[in-house]
Amino acid sequence: MSQASKHVEWCLNKAKKEIEECNGLGKRAKHRGLLKSNPNIEEAKKHLTKAEHNFEGITRFKEIGFSDWSMSAGFYCIYHCFLAIAATFGYESSNQTCTIALMRFLKENNKIKLDEKFIELLEYESRENIGENSVIDLRENYTYGVQVSIKDGEKLKELKQNCKEVIDSTKEIIFK
Repeated sequence: MSQASKHVEWCLNKAKKEIEECNGLGKRAKHRGLLKSNPNIEEAKKHLTKAEHNFEGITRFKEIGFSDWSMSAGFYCIYHCFLAIAATFGYESSNQTCTIALMRFLKENNKIKLDEKFIELLEYESRENIGENSVIDLRENYTYGVQVSIKDGEKLKELKQNCKEVIDSTKEIIFK
């Protein structure tokens, strides 16, 4: 069993346990894992629309002098693409690392064709391999740091290119 497979199994169990705990306490059912359900193309389309909205935000934030927020928009563009793919295969995720593990699991099992670089852009375990140019590092630096604009236009250009590519890949997966 691969690491991704184990992680997905853990995420499914986590969600199930948390929902059972909520039900036992009479609380609204919520979880921080993965739920398996029926494939939901309509939900996938909504996540894709949100990804495209965030993609547009990358440029718009720069135009109005808030380029630091472009990094968050880029991160969430890619993340919503992953949520769209998850919905296509009948998963609901409430946890970023579970979503990323699901993408790796689907890829390992030849369910999706997704360039490894997109998974690595959001994968915490690969951060030391990617360095300070990962989308996670950029988002964290510009969200929690004190910089109010992106000085390196190449980073922004690369982010937009990656987001465009992952949106295109997501469309191929959803609409195949």
